[in-house]
Amino acid sequence: MDILNHIDNTYESYQSIISFYQANKDKGFDSIQLELHNFFAANMSAALGAVLDLFTESLNDINFDYISPQIEQILLKNDFLTYYGKSRAIDVNHTTIKFQKLKPTDCKFFKTYVIEGLVDRDELPKMSAVVKEKIVEAIYEVFVNAQIHSETNFIYTCGQFYPNKNKIEFTIVDTGIGFKNRINKRFNSNLSATKAIEWAVEDKKTTKEGVSGGIGLAVLKEFISMNKGKMQIVSDTGFYQYDKSGVVAKQFTGLFPGTIVNLQFCTNDRNNYVLKRKIDINDIF
Repeated sequence: MDILNHIDNTYESYQSIISFYQANKDKGFDSIQLELHNFFAANMSAALGAVLDLFTESLNDINFDYISPQIEQILLKNDFLTYYGKSRAIDVNHTTIKFQKLKPTDCKFFKTYVIEGLVDRDELPKMSAVVKEKIVEAIYEVFVNAQIHSETNFIYTCGQFYPNKNKIEFTIVDTGIGFKNRINKRFNSNLSATKAIEWAVEDKKTTKEGVSGGIGLAVLKEFISMNKGKMQIVSDTGFYQYDKSGVVAKQFTGLFPGTIVNLQFCTNDRNNYVLKRKIDINDIF
């Protein structure tokens, strides 16, 4: 029996999901019994869904033996539990950004999903059409990088608006080779998982041969800095977090089998974001 208790968007919660994965990753042809207690951040459905799919690929049966009623309600609203035979619940308050399990080729759908589900939400700070376009491009690049470089079979994404906390969380997950393996293979280097993530979020870094415009994460980091939000990246054994307090980099016990990118946007930000000058795709705000 596995219990996930109070899963939010913290290092400790990512460690809980990693520990859950490590404890069950070699149990082929077995039944995995899972309980969700106390609290489960709805956007973390993307991370949990990715791990559960890996178990299913190993011919494990997934059984939710118990889900706290409040958790079950939100995971029915965001469609996560519909993948496990449950009936969808109507999201009357429109706080969810639906859980999606996408093929890497679903690029156009993903871009529309980001625009309609996240960037065009009234809760986000006011921003010009051009700034919105840059945010969409940056998030889209995260998806494309997973498509091109990660060797993942699926990409998982989900989000949640927390009105009482004045924030939106938006999460993208793949089950590919991760930042460390991707970067070390490309540059014949030997970076740790955490150092590889730190390298990737620097301005204009890319693993694409001969291209200098891999700036999706750097653009998002710049906007999050102004918005006083948060960026988190989990890949392999590495944890990276950037917010108004600066950078936190840690190692996990065990590894996550892929990459999680979580973006937190503050919704009580009264700034009006416009571009100061005309820029191209290789520029930051």
